[in-house]
Amino acid sequence: MNDKIQSVLNSLPHKPGIYLMKDAEGTIIYVGKAISLFNRVRSYFQESTDHSPKNRSMVAKIDDIDFLVVQNEVEALVLESNYIKQYRPKYNVLLRDDKSYPYIKVALTEDFPRVYRVRSFHHDGNRYFGPYTNSGAVDATLDLLNKLFSFRTCRYDASGWAPPVDEKAREGWKPKLLSRPCTQYYIHRCTAPCVAKTTREEYAVIIQQVIHFLEGKHDEVIKDLQAQMEQAAEDLNFEEAARLRDRIQAVERILEKQRIINTEGQDDQDVIALASQDDETCALVFFFRSGKLVGREYFILQGTRDSGPGEIMSSFMEQFYTNSPHVPAEIIVEHEPDDAEVMQNWLRERRKAAGAASAAGRSTIVTVTAPKRGDKVRLIEMVKLNAQQILEQQRIKWLTDSQKTQMALEELQAALNLAAPPQRIECYDISNTQGTNSVGAMVVFEGGRPKNSEYRRFKIKQVEGPNDVASHQEVLRRRFRKAANNPSFLASAPDEDISAPIGETIAEILQDGKQTDLLSQDDAIVVGNTENVEGVVDSESVATAETVDTVESTMEHDWALPDLVIIDGGKGQLNAALQVMREYNLSIPTIGVAKEEGSHTKLTTGEEIYLPGESEPLQLPRNSQGLYMLQRIRDEAHRFSITYHRNVRSKRTFKSVLDEIPGIGPKRKQALLKHYGSVRAISMASIDELAALDGMTRDAAEKVKEHIGQQES
Repeated sequence: MNDKIQSVLNSLPHKPGIYLMKDAEGTIIYVGKAISLFNRVRSYFQESTDHSPKNRSMVAKIDDIDFLVVQNEVEALVLESNYIKQYRPKYNVLLRDDKSYPYIKVALTEDFPRVYRVRSFHHDGNRYFGPYTNSGAVDATLDLLNKLFSFRTCRYDASGWAPPVDEKAREGWKPKLLSRPCTQYYIHRCTAPCVAKTTREEYAVIIQQVIHFLEGKHDEVIKDLQAQMEQAAEDLNFEEAARLRDRIQAVERILEKQRIINTEGQDDQDVIALASQDDETCALVFFFRSGKLVGREYFILQGTRDSGPGEIMSSFMEQFYTNSPHVPAEIIVEHEPDDAEVMQNWLRERRKAAGAASAAGRSTIVTVTAPKRGDKVRLIEMVKLNAQQILEQQRIKWLTDSQKTQMALEELQAALNLAAPPQRIECYDISNTQGTNSVGAMVVFEGGRPKNSEYRRFKIKQVEGPNDVASHQEVLRRRFRKAANNPSFLASAPDEDISAPIGETIAEILQDGKQTDLLSQDDAIVVGNTENVEGVVDSESVATAETVDTVESTMEHDWALPDLVIIDGGKGQLNAALQVMREYNLSIPTIGVAKEEGSHTKLTTGEEIYLPGESEPLQLPRNSQGLYMLQRIRDEAHRFSITYHRNVRSKRTFKSVLDEIPGIGPKRKQALLKHYGSVRAISMASIDELAALDGMTRDAAEKVKEHIGQQES
């Protein structure tokens, strides 16, 4: 701690406010709020405090501290939100691109108001709905609204189309109308106030219906349309009545697609849940209006790896409702936000300022609840499930973004000192349960995208117990021994067919009478019966084969050597991989990637990147696209290996002595176990009793008794 920081700590007041942490260059790296600046800021520098890795990294970079004193906690929250939005500090939880979210604006201050998309909202007497995360969805909503309600979409100044509102027209005033209406009028998507086809009052009814629809008050919209239809019919204007009838049916069809939720109260609700992965969190909001689910929006927050759920929820709500023109009376959250009471007071002020309380006397009170049981918990679970799906979709979307993937590859080239961006990357992972059912997995990324057809799975054959280091070496030898063209090694392994270096040999498969059809399972190509297969064939595609020669010739494929090999593990696993590379005289860049353990000596990015010959791991920036790609590749390898491990473990768990009896297939096995419950009970049954079971024959029953008797003896 330098003298500058110490002097600031000594001068801190016991008052609410915000504090600004700055690095040596004067850049604001963190903004926080506090009820007592003296207690909160000093807590960062107390050795007895158990700080998170993120806070430890931040404190190490603090060179100066500034602070601002306010009157109360609510003012501190507002000021903190403004500073975070303006400076976007590195160590704060941030909404990604929060400045660019679109809104739907109903321009009530205009003559003959328009409805259109904007990028920000203001308290200027107009109505705003949003924010929305998808501009395309906003455009689709506007198009739907214009089909249902015939408002104008032109940009003309409409002040001359009707007399001034609440004023007498000055002497000699004449309307300045257009010569003819546009096409929108003839296709019934505008009522043409520009040529006096509708009055200001009639147009105002249409705009009010738009507002009610966006607010979720669909019953009121239908009621108004029905009244207009009945009036048109009484006036014998049957063409207009028919158009209104069609409009009512269109609104009702939209409502049929909405899920109706029975809620305890009549006020509006927002339901918020989180889903986190790596350094990102998806915050998903479901909007309920008068018991109906009227929409949802998701937002991606960055820098959340070392933040607790309460802090993430608080940061999201603070940033979201600062930009939201509407605050509902009840907000249901998955996790209670930090400083929940301060948050509720601030939201109450926001609701009052946004005009959510109507003239009818609706309360301005806002409640924030984190339910533990009941219907609200089921709502939270539904929202969380959707948030998890969205986060996974964003991961896939990132992988298909060619600009980002190319940037990531170039960053990896520079960070790892490679000759060129690594176009082919292979990542290896080992999975086992306390040393049992050990398996390995290889995933392949080409051009920054997964190449599922070349994923491979390995059963560990030569390693006993939980030994990841030796398991990695076995997998790498089986992967690279053909490419290395090392005769001495090939001669030392006569028990396996070198034309099929990965997995069970073709000769063994055909000798045992197993199927030779290739099956696709877990995104990998496997040989024969999945219950007996020992590995996967080293080939992209092999058709059904009748002879050994046919299959072997198909497998004569020279695998492309990778530009980069990633080992899931630390120094031990990396050194083991490098030993294999030296055995085969391969000069393939190889690194180890491991998750940090939480020690203050570890990285704050969540990943440790180990390079050959380096004692300390490489640190990439938290927002590095290259780091993001490494995480994705490592996570994909882990997913692939754990899926295969569970499959192998499950098959061994459910294997019984019945599997070894000729003529007893899955259906007969299931029938026997369902009726008798165990092999012991089957052994006590007579042949006649066994033969009487559905699907059994006397010959099969005799084989069962004979085989079980041999096992018992």
